[in-house]
Amino acid sequence: MSKQLFDIFSRKKEIIREESKIKIIIDYREKNSLVASELVKLGFEIEFQQLPVGDYIANGAIVERKTFSDFISSMISRHLISQLQELQQYEDKILIIEGMEGEQLYEDKKSEGMNANAIRGFLLSIVLKFRVPIIFSKNSEDTAKFISVLAKKKEKSDLPLNVSKRNLSKKERMQFILESFQGIGPKTAKKLLKEHKTLKNIFNLSQEELEKEIGKKSEGIKIVEEEY
Repeated sequence: MSKQLFDIFSRKKEIIREESKIKIIIDYREKNSLVASELVKLGFEIEFQQLPVGDYIANGAIVERKTFSDFISSMISRHLISQLQELQQYEDKILIIEGMEGEQLYEDKKSEGMNANAIRGFLLSIVLKFRVPIIFSKNSEDTAKFISVLAKKKEKSDLPLNVSKRNLSKKERMQFILESFQGIGPKTAKKLLKEHKTLKNIFNLSQEELEKEIGKKSEGIKIVEEEY
């Protein structure tokens, strides 16, 4: 009888411990990262959701995580700019750049059309223009520890999840579509739109016509003619 009572109280303690776990909400696209499993090891309850903005929600703060290579590629494509604009919906926001262990942030990027000062300038824009603090982490374990410390800080009110992607204007949407093609930056996109007015007109241009206007960059746009 005493053993049965002990088991009951033990189960109650386990239930209390389970309920007292701090929950961290994670975007479902982060399932392939090791950060989620590291957070479970650290004793957190995790819940995967489709987050419209950011990758992690912990203690009222939104966290955007970029691996080292993701940061560079999204910087070149300028996709990170739209993500930083979307983060403005939150009071507390953090950008974590992961993978600095064994990597050099300022190594020669000339092959990708960048140099060290371009990276420095972009980092300054993130902090000064977008007001988003940057944290550099070594690996997924280090990232999880940063999120762990954040989650255990003095608790704030729950963060609303009813945010949305930033609504772009018609012109911005057209420019965004063109910039998604390899080699096409803001200046080239604006030039083409100003000259041809619509995306349809641009896509209907021949390879020769495009190359005459924007050179080798035209190769990226002509992918619209290729089969899936």
